[in-house]
Amino acid sequence: MLKLFVKSDWNGFFGLFVNNLTNILVMATLLSVVVGLPDAIVFGRILPAVGLSIFIASAYYSYMAYKLAKKTGRTDVTALPSGASVPHMFLIVFLIIGPIYWSSGNATLAWTAGVAWAFMEGIIEMLGSVIGPKLRKIVPRAAMLGALAGVSITYIALNPAFNTFAIPYIGLVALAIVLLGFIGKVKMPFGIPVGLVAIVIGIVIGWVSGVMSFGPLADSFSNIVLGVPVPSFIRIGDGFQQALPFIASAIPLGIYNFFETMDNCESAAVAGDDYSTREAMLVDGATSIIGSIFGSPFPTAIFIGHPGWKESGARIGYSFLNGAVIFLFTVFGLIGILLNIIPVVAILPILLYIGVVITTQAFTSTKQKYAPAVVLAMIPWLADWTRNAMDIALSSANTNALTVGYDAIDIAGINYAGMISLGTGAIIVGMIFGTIAVFIIDKKFTLAAITALLAAVLSFFGIIHASQITVNANPGMAIGYVLMAATIFGFGYFSTKEKEKNIG
Repeated sequence: MLKLFVKSDWNGFFGLFVNNLTNILVMATLLSVVVGLPDAIVFGRILPAVGLSIFIASAYYSYMAYKLAKKTGRTDVTALPSGASVPHMFLIVFLIIGPIYWSSGNATLAWTAGVAWAFMEGIIEMLGSVIGPKLRKIVPRAAMLGALAGVSITYIALNPAFNTFAIPYIGLVALAIVLLGFIGKVKMPFGIPVGLVAIVIGIVIGWVSGVMSFGPLADSFSNIVLGVPVPSFIRIGDGFQQALPFIASAIPLGIYNFFETMDNCESAAVAGDDYSTREAMLVDGATSIIGSIFGSPFPTAIFIGHPGWKESGARIGYSFLNGAVIFLFTVFGLIGILLNIIPVVAILPILLYIGVVITTQAFTSTKQKYAPAVVLAMIPWLADWTRNAMDIALSSANTNALTVGYDAIDIAGINYAGMISLGTGAIIVGMIFGTIAVFIIDKKFTLAAITALLAAVLSFFGIIHASQITVNANPGMAIGYVLMAATIFGFGYFSTKEKEKNIG
């Protein structure tokens, strides 16, 4: 008999819940502390709307898992993990909400502009469902999984690793439990879920060692802000005028989201769960639109990590439970309380494990000869993560790369301009690099050249390697890709003729 929730779902729940919880806490900090929006808007309007969109997405992905389980007769189907899109979170805050609020002083205006932008991106995501399934059949698996491995080893694994080693007497104990339970398959005492064991032991060490204290916990109880998501089309309309100058940036980010969804569906298929790419893209777009109607400026997305949750024992119910709890916590203002009970470092090793599993899958689920293509697909993400880390470091010193000067950074050993170009549109750039490499490995030189020409077109219009969509956005990159295509085609043609001559 098919069960909607099994005991091992708890492992997936704790990991995915912490992932979403961490993102929402960062989101709240950016909006209230960095931008300065009033708590009434952040905690009373935005976060409950975000929680609602995550709940709807999580519920539907659980439903998709149920359908797949019924169709295949399997009991090991794992629902797709989902939540608020992390890259968009930073971009929307610093590209739209922050600048509008800082220049106008009108918090409602800044919020509605973000909402209007998210509404537009949701529409673009849904349009992606038309071409997504076809692209999934065309793009080589090594390119798709390699692009996911890049974002996994950087944005998913590195920061949790840093935090783990920052407080090693909690982090390394939690990491040991995660490795024993998930990789070593060691059963926990009394059959308690691995994630729960790591969290409980982390709580004990955190409070005994003094990392956690009662002062912040008491303050979190006194600062609870209740909120109910309220639908409004007028709010979206009011924000359009302010968001209009930024609408063009929604196009590449919408494209980014549906490419990521496509990659994640492929990753799930490799792990054994073959979901409809078109349906997943439609859900992504629809929940982003619904969220914006209720006041969320942050689109939803399928999270990377399906194989990791599957390995941990997650099945159908973990996704629904995650969405329900996140929604309740955002509505009742309990996010801050939980953070002051559980040391985050006790939970982050689960995300480190997820990053390791995804990166491993990229190499083990493709033929060995395609390993160079996987590595090439990862490199743009390394550039993007490094640039982001540098920007944060410079910002904390009250400066930025422009002020310091690209030439000065270049002299220090890092070509900042090249790093920006390589990392902008990382998921698409990675897939392009990986695809070109696969075609070259397979001696399909014409297809490799065509892929390079496609990259030239995308560069010309700013879909990749540029900060905004426009004509002639990055002429240097466009010319470079054209020359790359000519080189591949020329040498490939010569190689083919030589081979035919030797055979003859």
